[in-house]
Formats: sequence, C-alpha cells, structure tokens
Amino acid sequence: MKSTVESLQSPRTTVKRLPKRATYDRASVEAILDAGTICHVGFAVGGQPYVLPTVYARVGETLYVHGSAASRMLESAAGGIPVCATVTLLDGLVLARSAFHHSVNYRSVVVLGVAERVDDPERKLAALRAVVDHVVPDRWDEVREPNEQELKATLVLALPIDEASAKVRTGGPIDDEEDYALPVWAGQLPLRLVAGEPVADERLGHGIPLSPAAIRSLEAHRGARR
Repeated sequence: MKSTVESLQSPRTTVKRLPKRATYDRASVEAILDAGTICHVGFAVGGQPYVLPTVYARVGETLYVHGSAASRMLESAAGGIPVCATVTLLDGLVLARSAFHHSVNYRSVVVLGVAERVDDPERKLAALRAVVDHVVPDRWDEVREPNEQELKATLVLALPIDEASAKVRTGGPIDDEEDYALPVWAGQLPLRLVAGEPVADERLGHGIPLSPAAIRSLEAHRGARR
C-alpha cells in the first residue's frame, strides 16, 4: 500500500549528520513549528550572509514572517532570493561522563525555499493576525488592528513549507563503554520555557483586567509549549 504521509525531504534537506534523528513528514515538521515562537531567517545579499530572528506563524502549508518595510535585508529577501528558516526548541541538557559526549535534547526544523512578498491587503492582514495569535492566542480580537500607515510600514513574507526537515534528540547520554565506570554524575536536566507573573503597564487604565484569553495563553506558557 502506498504511504499517505507527505514527505518534505529533498537532496538539500536530507540530514547527513546523525540521520536517524531526522524526519521529513509534514505532520512532524508542522508540530515543531507550531510549538515554537521565534524563527531565524537566513539569506545572502551581495555575498554577505544575514540571519534575522523574528516571530512567525504557520498557516496551512505556509510560514509567515514579518518585519519593517524599511529593512534593506528583508526587502532583498522579498525579491525572490533563496532563504532558510529555522526553529529550535531546547528541551534539556544532556550531561555525560565525558566532555565529548555532552549534548542537548531538542526539536528543530529547517525550511528551505524562496519567500514572496505579501502585498494583497487582506492576505497581509490575515498573516499579521496569525502571527499575533500564534504568540498569544486570541489576542488579535482584543486589540486595535493596524491602520493603513502601519500596514505600509510592515513587510510580510510568505515561505512555502515544501522543502523541510525536522531533527529531534531525546533521552540520556550515550557514553563510551569504558566510561560508564567513571565516578561522574550523568543524566538529563530538562528545560522548559515558562511565563512569569504578568506585569501591568504603568499607564494601564484603572480597573482593566487581564483578559481570559491572555490568561489561558500565559497558563499554556507556564506549562511550556510542548
């Protein structure tokens, strides 16, 4: 029976180093993208590589990132040059008996492709809404939408998720057999990103409560995005 799992593998995204940690099915890639908050977008302009961190959102099979319309680097990326977007989630430190075998547990995604500039006003607004709600679910409905001047000042790029790979490490240290007898503690130190207590803006109007949607989002962050 033919597999129904969609693979995003290509010669460029095929993992050479520790390939057993790699997966290329769309569901695994999208799950990691949905769990992250920050991505790094890499591209080269005039032979000079740049890597920019930014918040993002996945909508279907497209990754949306945004930035200032005045950014020369983002404007170059919008001109149809190849880009690389990466997302990494750090899940823990792996402490081995030897320095060489120390590692980290992580989930990561690399997406390759050509980004396009989003100029259609409705699609652009929908992409920005997706970015805001990806960071804080339902936040868009609670705030003022961007006005025309703000939309003009914002550049939105769309990167199709057609060529990608995911790589995951879990578990404890893998030491050389002779090192297991060493009197050195070894194991895992799990890590989570959690939100602290909300701090109200000093100019917040009297009696304005933190919205239920924001509270739910903070609680989700307190439990870590997994």
